[in-house]
Amino acid sequence: MARAPQQEDDQQEEGPLEIAIVGDLTDHESELTDKLLGVEPGGSCTIYFDSPGGSPYCAMSLMTLIRLRRLDVTGVVTGECSSAALWPFAACRRRIVTPFSVLLFHPMRWQSEENVGLAEAAEWARHFASLERDMDDLLADLFKVPHELMAKWIAPGKYVSGRELAEAGLAELVEFNNLDTALVPPPVTCSNGSAARLKAHLPAEARKAN
Repeated sequence: MARAPQQEDDQQEEGPLEIAIVGDLTDHESELTDKLLGVEPGGSCTIYFDSPGGSPYCAMSLMTLIRLRRLDVTGVVTGECSSAALWPFAACRRRIVTPFSVLLFHPMRWQSEENVGLAEAAEWARHFASLERDMDDLLADLFKVPHELMAKWIAPGKYVSGRELAEAGLAELVEFNNLDTALVPPPVTCSNGSAARLKAHLPAEARKAN
């Protein structure tokens, strides 16, 4: 059943969908996946991170959905964004941190089923070593930093503050006292040189006036 035009207008006025990644990724994978699928391809959303990580496979899945569906995601680290949670955060087009944000980079911790045979364990070790290298390189590529810098942070492991992350060029730093303006769209320059905000972000009354 087609959605009424008025309902579509109301949804647009509400702004991008907001998603919270809180706690272990693995415990909320189904819910997070469903929410990302609720954003139309090419659409916008804001993801708030406060997670110590979780399953690397869950992280890969969320990261892949963001990129595959070309989502315009703003990622905000409200508390912690560590371990596996780094991958979906790195996939965000815009990344925002505060001076109090904490991000832990460390070698990924993979695990297989218990009571595996010797041959299977040997194959798991081979698979693990290859996947770990590829994922570390991918994280550097997503953040657009040299692989050498990422390697220094990952091994043996490094806690990185929001300020450090911003100084390295991986995110925008918003001081705590300015958080109320962090998600306000930046002004654009009109053809006459005056500053204006995109009409889509104006209050409903102002849009009608224009």
